[in-house]
Amino acid sequence: MQVFVRAERSHAFAVRPETTVDELHALVRARLGAAAPPRLALGGRAIADGRVALREYGVGNGSTLDALGRLRGGCAVVAVVLADESMHVNQMIFDALTVLQHRGQDAAGIVTNEGKKLHLRKGNGLVASVFTQDSMLQMRGAMGIGHCRYPTAGSSSSAEAQPLYTNYPYGLCISHNGNLTNAHALKGDVEAHCRHVNTASDSELLLSVFAQGLAKVRSEGTDTLDADAIFYACSVAFKKCVGGFAVALLINDVGVVCFRDPFGIRPLMFGRRAQTHGRYDYAIASESVGVDMLTDSSGELFELVRDLAPGEAVFFPKGGLPPLSRHCVPSARLCPCLFEYVYFARPDSVMDGVAVYEARLRMGTTLAAKIQRQLGPMWEEIDVVIPVPDTSRTSALSLAEALNRPYREGFIKNRYIARTFIMPGHEARKKGVRVKLNTIKSEFKNKAVLLVDDSIVRGTTCSEIVQMARDAGAAKVFFSSAAPAVRYPNVYGINIPTKRELIAHGREEAEIAELIGADWVAYQELADLKAAVQDINPALRGCTFEASVFDGDYLTGDIGEDYFARDEEDRSRHGRGGGEINIVQIPRALSMKDRRPSMGNAQRVAYLGETQD
Repeated sequence: MQVFVRAERSHAFAVRPETTVDELHALVRARLGAAAPPRLALGGRAIADGRVALREYGVGNGSTLDALGRLRGGCAVVAVVLADESMHVNQMIFDALTVLQHRGQDAAGIVTNEGKKLHLRKGNGLVASVFTQDSMLQMRGAMGIGHCRYPTAGSSSSAEAQPLYTNYPYGLCISHNGNLTNAHALKGDVEAHCRHVNTASDSELLLSVFAQGLAKVRSEGTDTLDADAIFYACSVAFKKCVGGFAVALLINDVGVVCFRDPFGIRPLMFGRRAQTHGRYDYAIASESVGVDMLTDSSGELFELVRDLAPGEAVFFPKGGLPPLSRHCVPSARLCPCLFEYVYFARPDSVMDGVAVYEARLRMGTTLAAKIQRQLGPMWEEIDVVIPVPDTSRTSALSLAEALNRPYREGFIKNRYIARTFIMPGHEARKKGVRVKLNTIKSEFKNKAVLLVDDSIVRGTTCSEIVQMARDAGAAKVFFSSAAPAVRYPNVYGINIPTKRELIAHGREEAEIAELIGADWVAYQELADLKAAVQDINPALRGCTFEASVFDGDYLTGDIGEDYFARDEEDRSRHGRGGGEINIVQIPRALSMKDRRPSMGNAQRVAYLGETQD
């Protein structure tokens, strides 16, 4: 019989009814190679036991199985609403996405709103490669949203590039940063309301839930889409969606509404710029740098106003009218993600009142104290402190100062290659290190070198870097991490999906040092990391940070071993995440076909036209 596996397109395979799912998956991997999905699904549900024959799942001649990957979060969110509706936001959103490119290099997209017309362009790649001069000229309109994708999991196809669009009930587009932990249950709820799910993205589910809320208001005879209706839809999203999320959602010819999860895990903030008649231009972004660098031909800059509060929704009407705010979750509390300050954020950003640069300086100082406590007199062997570019530079500076040792640049970075944390596949990451970095041998030769990195996650990069230092002539190589040991998966939008991928899970520092080839390894203490952030903003003292990758404590309360068991079992069965030492393999890129004709070709501008009321 013949069955089909739907990935970027449908692929036909000749099989027997007694062929197992594992055997079919082997055929898929043989044909698609790196594009093979980590698992298969039937009717939107993952096939849990690959040893079972296809016929036991009801698969027959002509059946179609879907490529399926772990639902993922986005990375950088941007929105701009201008007071002068004759002006265009295209360049401003492009500029903001460019300065937030560090948050995601997998895909980018922009949608603008001109009257009742929506102009959408999105695709895989960097911001500069997705948008051409011709396409930018077609992105007209005085408000819009943008997105950069970080491939935490799921598809790398353009179908899941954001913004995502639905034309019901009013014409909605979403940019989402984060991850929903109840996505599988939510998918069933969405489909029960006769909403077709086109992708494996939880962002589409969030969009559908918001649309359900607006549709309910409309079904009750309310034709006017006012702030109350919008906030009601937000409250529906808050009620049904669990996890970490920061959202910018454009409503066609109405405005932009932004909201942040009840724990404030993922960052979101807005700024404004004065215009005539008491109106303002508004800019919303994942980091302050995405707001305060925006300008136009007049040279006027935006002023950062504030961060969105946890559980808060802010509606920015078109035309620069004053924004309206509502706290939709009374029990909300601020628990920002600590990994944002360690790794993701640009050093010149400010998030939740914390200047990232200042926090990283303090991380270096506290790490120096930890090294002295841990090693005793042995720390005096250190001859030089060398950062692993780029994020760790700030912490390495203050660490060197605290230890009274010279700070040197020993690695030169090729800036035109993706970050290895983001690059798919273990071998790709290993090769990427050598292409990405080169050593200045004079800084290593015959020296005891202390290397400083922002974190140690899978162990691939640091083991290669240690070897590079030895190849450059280092007498001893010590390795330190500005973050505590990453021992647990992340479920709120960071690509740390399984324990088996983490070199620190179940291991002590001496074991890790041996595995990466270092003479010793030193990690930041979690209490010191929290203090480094809280010292910048005393209002955060006493708050519970989202630090699950370090302590295994998941704020949403819905994460247990059963949450990971299905995913880990499937990865192991299909050879994703095996291995004995660094445990660094991750799911291969998954492609899903975009079946929504309104999206058009992802490599050209999609004219969505007027939505029907």
